[in-house]
Amino acid sequence: MLHNFFFPDTAYDLIGFTEENQKLYGVVRQAYVSITENTDLEKVKIFMGSNGFVCSRNNDYFNLELGIILEDLHDENVLTRNGILYFIDTVFYLTEDFWVKDE
Repeated sequence: MLHNFFFPDTAYDLIGFTEENQKLYGVVRQAYVSITENTDLEKVKIFMGSNGFVCSRNNDYFNLELGIILEDLHDENVLTRNGILYFIDTVFYLTEDFWVKDE
């Protein structure tokens, strides 16, 4: 849900569920993105910063206000087509601050 909220151009569609070795897995699909150029990670950093995320280390970001950590935004998970960034295979974590309701 978080990926779809932040990156609707590459939203996940839930197809269904499958069970393997007594574990339940969600089956999703995502639009294919053809790249036209290599991704400039500095542009990713600028984009994320303009949306309230600070680079915490390497290709990982943190939004203090929202209490969200977003990791693994390297150049194989952020693709570039015609100068536009497309995010795939994102990894979100929620901190305790995410659950705190503003009064």
